[in-house]
Amino acid sequence: MSREHSAQLASRLLAREWRAGELRVLVLALIIAVLVSTAISFFTDRLQRGMASRAAEFLGADMLISSRDPLPPLYAEQASSRGLEWTEVVEFSSVMASDSDMQLSSVKAVGPGYPLRGQVRISDRLFGQEQVAEQTPAPGQLWVEPRLVSVLGVDIGDTLEVGLSELRIDALLTHEPDRAGDFYSLTPRVLMNLADLEATGIIQPGSRVRYRLLVSGPETALADYRQWLQPRLNEHQRLVTVGDDNRQIGNALERANQFLGLASIAAVVLVGVAVALSANRFASRHFDTSALLRCLGASRRLVLKVFLVQLAWLGLLATLIGLALGWLMQWGLVYLLADLLPPDIPRPGLTPLLIGTATGLVGLIGFALPPLLRLGRVSPLRVLRRDLAPLPSSGWVIYGLALGSLTLLMWQFTSNLPITLAVVFGGALASLLLGLLAWALLKQTGARLRNASLAWRLGSGQLLKQPTTAAGQILAFGLILMSMVVILILRTELLDTWQAQLPDDAPNHFALNILPSEAEAFTAKLEQIGARAAPLYPVSPGRLIEVNGQPVRDLVTKDSQAERAINRDLSLTWSATLATDNRLSAGRWFDQLPDDRHWVSVEAGLADNLGVSLNDDLTFVIAGQQIQARVGSIREVEWDNFTPNFFMIFSPGTLDGMPLTLLTSFSLPSTEREALRDLARAFPAMTLLEVEAILAQIRDILAQVTLAVEYVLLFVLLAGFTVLFAALQATLDERLYEGALLRTLGAGRPLLQKANRLEFALLGALAGLLAIAAAELITLLLYRQALDLSWSPHFGLWLLVPLTGALLIGLAGAWGTRPVVEQSPMRLINRGV
Repeated sequence: MSREHSAQLASRLLAREWRAGELRVLVLALIIAVLVSTAISFFTDRLQRGMASRAAEFLGADMLISSRDPLPPLYAEQASSRGLEWTEVVEFSSVMASDSDMQLSSVKAVGPGYPLRGQVRISDRLFGQEQVAEQTPAPGQLWVEPRLVSVLGVDIGDTLEVGLSELRIDALLTHEPDRAGDFYSLTPRVLMNLADLEATGIIQPGSRVRYRLLVSGPETALADYRQWLQPRLNEHQRLVTVGDDNRQIGNALERANQFLGLASIAAVVLVGVAVALSANRFASRHFDTSALLRCLGASRRLVLKVFLVQLAWLGLLATLIGLALGWLMQWGLVYLLADLLPPDIPRPGLTPLLIGTATGLVGLIGFALPPLLRLGRVSPLRVLRRDLAPLPSSGWVIYGLALGSLTLLMWQFTSNLPITLAVVFGGALASLLLGLLAWALLKQTGARLRNASLAWRLGSGQLLKQPTTAAGQILAFGLILMSMVVILILRTELLDTWQAQLPDDAPNHFALNILPSEAEAFTAKLEQIGARAAPLYPVSPGRLIEVNGQPVRDLVTKDSQAERAINRDLSLTWSATLATDNRLSAGRWFDQLPDDRHWVSVEAGLADNLGVSLNDDLTFVIAGQQIQARVGSIREVEWDNFTPNFFMIFSPGTLDGMPLTLLTSFSLPSTEREALRDLARAFPAMTLLEVEAILAQIRDILAQVTLAVEYVLLFVLLAGFTVLFAALQATLDERLYEGALLRTLGAGRPLLQKANRLEFALLGALAGLLAIAAAELITLLLYRQALDLSWSPHFGLWLLVPLTGALLIGLAGAWGTRPVVEQSPMRLINRGV
């Protein structure tokens, strides 16, 4: 038969089966597979890019290039040639002088358009109402922090000497977007126009200056610019992107990506199972058609070709419908949640369409092809002996390729290989162990129900008749419940754990430069104004210069955390106790170490970048003096909680005699502005930093992620019910035939209905028991190996999940097997079902 004739035959058979409704389950499963992956990919892609855009506000741009030397004009020219926006910023320290006093300050000279992301906020009076600045300071003007006004005794409209120039104070600077994370700056901030910089005469050879080029624009242009730029950066230049410069925002985005990826994995695995079950039923229902074609002279190759053409057309149809529905659903969600999502959420890209198409192809070829391969092996004798089924085809290679492809898709969803492998291997191990456990439970349950009522015996007998098949059904239902339980556990615990790091009373102010002599008075003042404060930490600025006698610059790589840490003074402290949000990963705390030497505890990330380990000797320069300390412990630090944390903590007595100030953080409602004014007046040497804007931004991201998770859960539930429906349909033909025989032998409808309900309730209870066991195993692997969270058993779910499974699957089974008791027995037997 020619290719045209075989295609024509395939189309006729496909049209007939479409009219008869034979393909509904398979097409529905494929559509939902593509819809789920496409919609989740669209939504998470846009949400993640939108959150990244919001996080870019804390950088002042989408990316920046930083250097100690002036940046080549070519960098800005190349940005312009790619359609990118850019502006220049120069940062340095200088003395601000009034008629009566002077103060060292951190000055930022900014060019037109600053900031490219985010907003600068100013006020026209001390602790007054904030307003968004429409433009940068005009030439000849300064915007200064309120604490500088208090220290110098000046007000808006007065002039300050800046080098050789006199500039007028035009407004009070209350917020800079790209100051996020700079909690330990000890000097007041000043914003000036870049055009005034040369006239001040401040920048001279040898001056400590930081030059920045801020760049923003479309993602594709940024990626192209970054690719051009990176090979040209020298050792003094550093490229910074979103998440690199702010630990809290970077951790928030990473946690969001992890959770949305895990939910996506659960949905894709479930729809893969649904496609496999539906394809298996489709193949078994076409054994007769294949045998008839063989009797009419068709070869095995032709029979297989006919059904593969049908499969290809079904896949194309389902993929196109799924892509369209996925695209529409993500637009609908964005419209409904417009008030909660970022206002400038990016438009959809093409990547989610490719992921949706890949998911459809993997599901179709990997899970539908192996059952269909059996159709080419049907014997012509089946037209006479309908019990003659074809031998199983060797589809393990295809299944293996399908699972490998799914693993790659999962990796695409999470961008985290440990998490992906934890889910894949945890799920595979759980499936193997739980399949055996399901078979054993089924045997034990059947033995205990032998003397039960007739309905119970019929229901359990249906399962015990083919225990291997029944164990497979329990495993399929268990996968549904397991996926839902894992996602619900993660949704509850992962997000709650994350949100617990930012409670409503999280510190929103940092107080620095507190004099030791004022410690008691400062603590009393905080209590008086109703602030919730962290302990006071002594702080001495110092610099790490050697590790085991070797210069530290020889040990670090460019752009690493260690490189940035050694190029500035660290805030060094000492403490006799370990902070509650710190955890020792190696070594012992100071009270368990010999007191014959100085000891230091090092933050784990910095220790890893420096190659520092226990008992290494570190040398610091503090106030012109060298101090050597031995590493006694390595600490894991929670940087997300907005309390004072340190890279280096020394043993008590190490910093005796060194100049120090005190540092703390506290929580105070934003409405208590007058209390802050009183605090600043009472302690004029204190430096007060507000981080309320950062907290608000991270809480916004938390709200968006939580909302996205709720939406993704709907897709997981939809995928789960698809598997449930496919599993019911896979055994419906046999149930119809057996139900017809039982009714012919005198069984009434109520008895069959009760037996079906009890059968599926038993299936659901056993599946629920397996699901919670598997969920515990997978969450244990995820928490310990991928998410670095503490894990504890969920005892309450061991009763709730089996009961929920019995109720959910019992109701679904009763609804899905209605034809067993509703159709005429004579009609079913005559059809030869």
